[in-house]
Amino acid sequence: MDYKVITISRNYGSHGHELAQKLSERLGLPYYDRDFVKKTAAESGISQELIDADGEKLNMGTRFLEMLSPASLNSNHDEIFKAQARVVLELSQAPCIIVGRCSNYILREAGIPSFDIYLTADKEWRIENALNHKTKKEQVTDQYIIKKDKERSDYYKTYTGRVMGMADDYSICLDVGKIGMDKCVDIICNILK
Repeated sequence: MDYKVITISRNYGSHGHELAQKLSERLGLPYYDRDFVKKTAAESGISQELIDADGEKLNMGTRFLEMLSPASLNSNHDEIFKAQARVVLELSQAPCIIVGRCSNYILREAGIPSFDIYLTADKEWRIENALNHKTKKEQVTDQYIIKKDKERSDYYKTYTGRVMGMADDYSICLDVGKIGMDKCVDIICNILK
């Protein structure tokens, strides 16, 4: 494998966590997704709860208020992003899979080669997918998907200056709704071999 690190960016509900888990099993690499929060909390001193709430989403209204505040130089979003970037760079010292957190951009800026995946599906598939997810607590509607996608897009744009989901930022873009998860895993593993 020419790439030490695999990154997965995704639309909300397109099962980036499941892809990471399946790739981890097939390739024998550790993956980091939700457990990333613990490492970021230790790195930053910010509570796990706050990182869970704000760690990969950004409301532009909140961001605007932070910019107007005299304390904006130390906004929680900025501190969380800086800590997450340090964790991404630390994790990249060994082969692994990293889900989200602008990891494709962070690694590229640091000159660290990575195989970058963008995972998507149409809204109807993602709504059904999220409704069937056993840990989902909120009602998933069309508006909820739009809101979650916007939060992730705003976060990505704020910290990378790029539009999330643009093909030139990734090694491969896959529609899991059309291709299927197992076939996506096969495609990725065949490319990496």
